[in-house]
Amino acid sequence: MNEIASPGQLRLAYLRWSLLTVPAIVLLGFLSGRLANSGYGNRWFDALEKPALMPPGWLFGVAWTILYILMGLALAIVLHARGAKGRGPAIVLFLVQLLMNLAWSPLFFRAHQVGSALMLILALIVVVAITIWLFTRIRRVAGLLLLPYLAWLAFASFLNYEIGRLNPDAETLVAPALSTQI
Repeated sequence: MNEIASPGQLRLAYLRWSLLTVPAIVLLGFLSGRLANSGYGNRWFDALEKPALMPPGWLFGVAWTILYILMGLALAIVLHARGAKGRGPAIVLFLVQLLMNLAWSPLFFRAHQVGSALMLILALIVVVAITIWLFTRIRRVAGLLLLPYLAWLAFASFLNYEIGRLNPDAETLVAPALSTQI
């Protein structure tokens, strides 16, 4: 017996990492969006002119949930790859991109900084691309799991750009107050 761990033990270790990373990332994403009052239902956002390719509101929740799950699984794979060359920097860069991701919603939806949010998401795309490259060097599947995230970020940056283009006064727009009829 030259094996250090059986395949079953290795799968169990990966499962334990996944049970930590997936719920944590999904929860952080949910909290970021909730605290920023993201999406439809935000009076400021509702008052903006939207691009023709703007998906329905429910799709954002579904897409981000799936993307956060994939991100958690990819991170679990890399965390599980003990001793892999470049593992430490890959994990650090993943955490940097996650913080950038979590900062976008408050910047856009809460602070109404459309231009700054666009710069952030463009920088995020670069950091995610490098993270994918580093993850792929450790475990190919970990990098592949992040590709849908990169594609969605590209689409989201297009939407961010278009909202800025269609609403040049978006940063100073004051959402109409709720009116009540007595």
